[in-house]
Amino acid sequence: MASGSGSGEGKAGRAGAGYQQYGTGYDERQWWPWLVPTVLGACVSVFAVEMYLNDCPRHGSPLGGDARCVAGFLRQFSFQPLRENPLLGPSSATLEKMGALDWAKVVHQHQWWRLFSCIWLHAGLIHLIVNMMSLLFIGIRLEQQFGFVRIGIIYLLSGFGGSVLSALFLRNHYISVGASGALFGLLGCMLSELIMNWTIYSNKAAAITTLLFIIAINLAIGILPHADNFAHIGGFVSGFLFGFVLLARPQFGWMERHELPQTDQPPKYKTYQYVLWGAALLLLLVGYVVGLAMLFKGKNGNDGCHWCRYLNCVPSSRWKCST
Repeated sequence: MASGSGSGEGKAGRAGAGYQQYGTGYDERQWWPWLVPTVLGACVSVFAVEMYLNDCPRHGSPLGGDARCVAGFLRQFSFQPLRENPLLGPSSATLEKMGALDWAKVVHQHQWWRLFSCIWLHAGLIHLIVNMMSLLFIGIRLEQQFGFVRIGIIYLLSGFGGSVLSALFLRNHYISVGASGALFGLLGCMLSELIMNWTIYSNKAAAITTLLFIIAINLAIGILPHADNFAHIGGFVSGFLFGFVLLARPQFGWMERHELPQTDQPPKYKTYQYVLWGAALLLLLVGYVVGLAMLFKGKNGNDGCHWCRYLNCVPSSRWKCST
């Protein structure tokens, strides 16, 4: 089961701290962050429902009678045996019932809503904690700077983009859950925001080097087994493009336009910002249309890219990618 890579996002969470080191000197009001805590609360609540419906003592495990539920004192909320789910969570059947990403159900049963519902599910308590810590570190700062509307759009549509790419390449071999695609979307928009507003940042080289290092580490972790790196990549690319569309800042001169003569009024955005905005919007539209068309026609992304499977898992003597 591709669970959205809980292991990768422990380091993704450090991005938020690194991002705050590089000031812009930009005088902009700060929004009070409520979206990120709400998303966190929703994910925790959904996980509680997962465990309630899973009811390990009652439904048991497909591994057999000798496989015992973990933390039995939690009764109905106890976890599946570690051999079945080492992340301390429910069974795959429960996740599938609650809306996990399943290629066959999306394509053949037209359950398109799974492309969104899987973002709110988590494969286990460890998966949930790592993802939510990452969300707090990355999301709070972004929401304070840009508001809940823009960050909410990036979060949801990046998660959706990650789900589409995951379904195209993983197909019917796995189910996938987790907020990883959405979180990588926030990492992606941090990078594009830095590029989009390049002229107002100090310490540019240090900022972009640190951010690229954090992104590279997280994507590298995604090539390990049980991690859905296609969701990571799809979410990152979506967030990267949405950052150009939604996170442009006006130039300094425009902020002081009221103090300038009417004949010297500067434009709100620089030319390169308009160019990046238009190119990113076009790529987003084309990418979503082509990706969804391929998905609902039942196309297999691996047919046109035989090496792409190594983006998700690189086999070695210590593990197999087919497990």
